Parts: sequence; structure tokens; C-alpha cells
Amino acid sequence: MTVTRRFSIIAVLVLTVGGAVAAAVVRPFEDANWSTAANVIDTQVNAALAKQGVSMRNSCSDAVFIRRVYLDAIGTLPLPRDVDAFLRDTNPNKRARLVDELLDRDEFADYWSMKWCDVLRVKSEYPINLWPNAVQAYHHWIHEAIRNNMPYDKFARELLTSSGSNFRVPPVNFYRAVQGRDAISLAKAAALTFMGERMDKWPKARQDGMAAFFSKVAYKKTEEWKEEIVLVNPDANKPVKAAFPDGASVTIPADSDPRLAFADWLISPRNKWFARNVVNRIWAWTMGRGIINEPDDIRPDNPPASPETLACLEKELIDSKYDLKHIYKLIFNSRTYQQSSIPHDDTENPKVAFAHYAVRQLDAEVLIDALCWLGGEGESYSSPIPEPYTFIPKEQRTIALADASITSSFLTTFGRPSRDTGLVSERSNQPTDTQRMYMLNSSDVQKRIERSPRLQMVGNAARRSPANGVRMIYLTILSRYPTRDEEAVAAQYLQSGGLTPKQAAADLAWALINSKEFLCRH
Repeated sequence: MTVTRRFSIIAVLVLTVGGAVAAAVVRPFEDANWSTAANVIDTQVNAALAKQGVSMRNSCSDAVFIRRVYLDAIGTLPLPRDVDAFLRDTNPNKRARLVDELLDRDEFADYWSMKWCDVLRVKSEYPINLWPNAVQAYHHWIHEAIRNNMPYDKFARELLTSSGSNFRVPPVNFYRAVQGRDAISLAKAAALTFMGERMDKWPKARQDGMAAFFSKVAYKKTEEWKEEIVLVNPDANKPVKAAFPDGASVTIPADSDPRLAFADWLISPRNKWFARNVVNRIWAWTMGRGIINEPDDIRPDNPPASPETLACLEKELIDSKYDLKHIYKLIFNSRTYQQSSIPHDDTENPKVAFAHYAVRQLDAEVLIDALCWLGGEGESYSSPIPEPYTFIPKEQRTIALADASITSSFLTTFGRPSRDTGLVSERSNQPTDTQRMYMLNSSDVQKRIERSPRLQMVGNAARRSPANGVRMIYLTILSRYPTRDEEAVAAQYLQSGGLTPKQAAADLAWALINSKEFLCRH
């Protein structure tokens, strides 16, 4: 395919998801009526928006919803047959039922393990240096905790209080996956992960009081290559004077592990940081922006966009006994989440949060998995250094990769985080010129399109019926059927002279893959 021909079809099929439009219902992205009842989240968000003189956007369409919730819940595109079945389903509760189904799928644990591994710095090589055996053990523990819906307070407590071999007691890798091993570095990791606070901005006395809880953490090597024991230092046999972040002082007896005192304080329902931090993270992950933003920069002079919404989510988490899936369900089943991504008008105030769903580019791992699924062949990943050699089966999804050290030029180009710091800012979903040129000109993308078994079937269908071929291409790539105008333009292109049906179908596929509608969650 020539660059000129490729740009010609892209120019014909201009797609403007997320662009500014009038307030009328925009087809096929919006519905005129809501099928979802408002929940406790919507009560708070609507009140916050009303104070600013705005309201929510229309409901997103069923076609937008199924693609959106698949990507946000399991990091995976829906199959065309699942989209078709969902669009035909007349059950008024079908959206809530789909949410329940997705949260029980294996991919839910795969995708959210990836998110938590970013936070917990799961990486074998420099500068974290967990090494492959520990990475696999740590990732497996995180994955099982998410799959089994371990209560979040138990999840945090196990990470903070575990001792033992980093190969055999996976949670102790929380203390291994920190660049510094001094008490202040460990305290900073704990504050960032579980409180959403950056200790560098605290007064020194407050930092020292927090660091004291980690002053007895010690490390001991074994005879097994790269194995290490995390333990309470037996030589530290004096009482520890520490101060909780809320200012309360405590003296911990010489024979006690100070981490236990900190963990008990942290996970208490009375703690103002713990629940707030994690529900704000989940909101940022699912809605594109934290109620407090950035979600790992919580401080007094960075107020929440809607304090009432944040307080509501905190209460829901505590009342559910720290059931994170309960929070996912609340968000996914809210009108706030299910509203359209199209702003009301050109003059909308960018500071007004949650008046529409936030358009943002797919995670690098999700995008390459989508391209692999379309092309019918997975990526090859391996890591010969460090030893032992790590080989990843080609059929394994990229979202299920345990180790951030196992990467590729694609993942780097599209913003996958290095997991060096645990900061949200390590991941970049901002589009770049390099990314656009790659998608437009990459021989890898071209080969995936030309060799795709799915698109070959579509090309055969287009030979028999151009209109049916167009519908199948749209359903496969964009998870929706084309509008009448899109179908007419694309069918005309498929029938244009000088191109075989296979070539014309490949052109159309390439154009849609390069559209904002494919590259973004919307």
C-alpha cells in the first residue's frame, strides 16, 4: 500500500471522537435516553456540576459502552460476536450484567495486576533489581490477590508486614522493589503507595517520624542466587520512638516490629489517607483523571474536584469491608462513567471535571494486544539478561507480562512505564508524532493487516457484498456498525477501480486503525 493511497482513504473517513459539537445527540456515539439509573456517585457528581453551572453529557451508546467497559475493565477489545449480541440484547439491565461478567473474567486479574505492578515497581533489572525469580513470585501473588478479590486492607497489611525469602514470601518484595534500603526510602515508598503522598514535600520532623516505623527492616542474602531475606533486624533491640503522619507519637517496645504498628494505624477506618488514596487511584484509572489529581500527589493545597464524591467512595469502600470490586462496580454502573465522551461545546471550561467521559489513548500494552488480535499473531518477548533466560510464549497477552524489564520498542514508543519510581507520571498516554508515523508507515502494522485471518474473511465478504464487508470491518476494528454515510463512502471505495477487494479492505482497515476512535478509549 502506498502512503498516498493510505492517506487518501484516511482523508475520506474523517473520525472526530471527542471533538467539540453542539448539545444535540451525536450518532452513533450517544443515546437520547438513559437505560442506567443514577447511583450514589451520580448524586454527588451532579451536585458538584450544578454548582459550576454545567450538567452531564448524554448517555453513551451501547456500542460505545461495550468497547469502553471492555477496555477499562479488562484491557481487551470485545469480540465482534459479543458486540453484535450486546447490541441486539433488549434486557434493560444488560450493562450491569456485562460489568458483573467482566469483573469475573481472567483478563480482569491480568489487566489490574499490570496496573498494580506499575505502582509496586515490579521489575527485574536496574534500578529495581528484583531479578526474574522474585518478579514471577511477586506478580503471581498480586495476580491471585486481585483474582480472589483480597480485601484491600489485608492486601496492604501483608505487603507492609511480611518477612522472609523474596522467592518464597512474595509480599516481602515490596521492600526489595525500592531503590534505597534505608528507612527513609522505605517510608517514602509506603507513603506514596498507600497514602498517595510524596514525603519529599513533608517537613523533616514528619519524615523522620514516619521513617522510624521502617528502621528495623534488614536484608540478608542466602546461598541461592539472588535470593534475599527481608527481616526485622535482631540487633535493633531498643524501643523505637515514631510518629504517625497525623502527628500522633508512639513508642514501640524493643521486642515488637514497628511495621505492625504502622500497618494497624494505616488500615484503620478512621485513617483519612488509606481508603481515600485507593478509591482516588481507581477513579483515575477508570475515569482518566483523579478526583484529586495527580492521584499520587495528595496534599492540602491540591484539593479534590468533588470532595463529596471522594467521601462517598471512601465510605462505600469501608462499609464493604475494603472490597475493591464493589468500587469498580459502582463506577462502571454510574451515569458519570457511562456518559458520552463528547463535550457540550467549544467553550467548555477545561477545569470542570467529569462533565463527560475523558478521551485518552490506549495503554501501550492494550494497543499492541489489540493489534496482535487483529493480526492473528502475538508479540515475541524474551529477556536473555539477566539470567535465568526468560522466554514469553507468543500467545501470552502483553497485559499479562510480569516484568517491566521485558519490553520492546513499541511499548517504549507508546508510553509503557519503566516502573522505576511507582509514580503515575511514568506512564504516558499522550500521543506523539513518532507514534502517529509508526501507525501510518510501519511495515509491522502493514503485515498484521495483510496477514490477518479476520480481515481476510472480511475481504472475502467484501468481494460478495461491499456493504456487508464494510459492516464487518467496522464491527471488527471499532466494535460498532458504520453509519449510513460511512457505509456508503467506504462501500464506494471498495468498489473503486484499480483495487482488488482485498486491497480496498486493507486500506479501509488501515484507515480505521489510524483513527482516534480506534487508538483511544472513548
